[in-house]
Amino acid sequence: MNAQSLPPALDLDLMREALSTSTLSHGLKLLGDRWTVQVLMGAFIGIQRFDDFHNRLGIPRHTLSDRLKALVTMDMLRPRLYQERPERYGYHLTAKGMAMYDAVLMVWDWEHRFGDREIALPGRLIHRACGHAFLPQLTCRACNEQVTMHDLHYRLRPNPRLPHDTAQPMRTPRVSASDGPSMSLGLRLDRWALMIVAAVTLGCRYFDELSHVLRIGPSVLARRLASMAEAGLLKTEPDPSDGRRRLYRLTPASRALFGYIVCFAAWASEHHFNEPSSIAPVHRACGKPFVAQATCSHCHQRLMPWEVDFELNPGAQA
Repeated sequence: MNAQSLPPALDLDLMREALSTSTLSHGLKLLGDRWTVQVLMGAFIGIQRFDDFHNRLGIPRHTLSDRLKALVTMDMLRPRLYQERPERYGYHLTAKGMAMYDAVLMVWDWEHRFGDREIALPGRLIHRACGHAFLPQLTCRACNEQVTMHDLHYRLRPNPRLPHDTAQPMRTPRVSASDGPSMSLGLRLDRWALMIVAAVTLGCRYFDELSHVLRIGPSVLARRLASMAEAGLLKTEPDPSDGRRRLYRLTPASRALFGYIVCFAAWASEHHFNEPSSIAPVHRACGKPFVAQATCSHCHQRLMPWEVDFELNPGAQA
């Protein structure tokens, strides 16, 4: 390999500040725990009552109560009393909660391809506007073209208004393939797993690089990387230039998380923090700042929650 073919050197300090002040990182501090995604997914498929969340999603009652209160405080859900049973609440998505639909569709797409098909998610989505079953496609809001992670480059601009220590990270469990027969985004992936995927996407390949840019201690990072490799979210290989070092690379399952990550970061920027993210993707094809949106694979139109019908898997209905 000659000098001209070498990849550009990473500015690890810049990446460290950009990641820690990103709307992705700060948003995941609020919504990146093991149960919150499941509660939001349940709300989008029509679950409203506390007991139904508990029974259908298997969330412990105390944990469910905490997550519902947090989502109400964030104005993601709104409780309403039932007239026939005034002591009981139903939980309904607010406009801010509905704005997460692009990210929710990316969750469904990931689960459809890599996750646990037995959880209470729709088995098929139908776009009412065109009348066809569809798969959500990640597209650029500026040019409406379909986008993959290889179609973007990134400008890193740390945001001083979102300092690293504004919130405490949630305590979350390790990712492990031994927890069940297959992975489930809501139950297996947490903030740190998604931030590791983001760091590798930005170019980090080595243990010391990941530890530096994510501010994770070596012992914690070692356990997390091992469990992600076990779960099929990372692959490791010897560095051909230095056999003592290991390279960390994304797998098809972790590359497929890209849609969720960019849609979630866009939601956090526009609907919660009202701040630009310090990680600014640019669509190479059109040259415009990339803002993610989910579109129908059949008619290529933007997907709105009220225009999508779904069919639950038989096991989920039970």
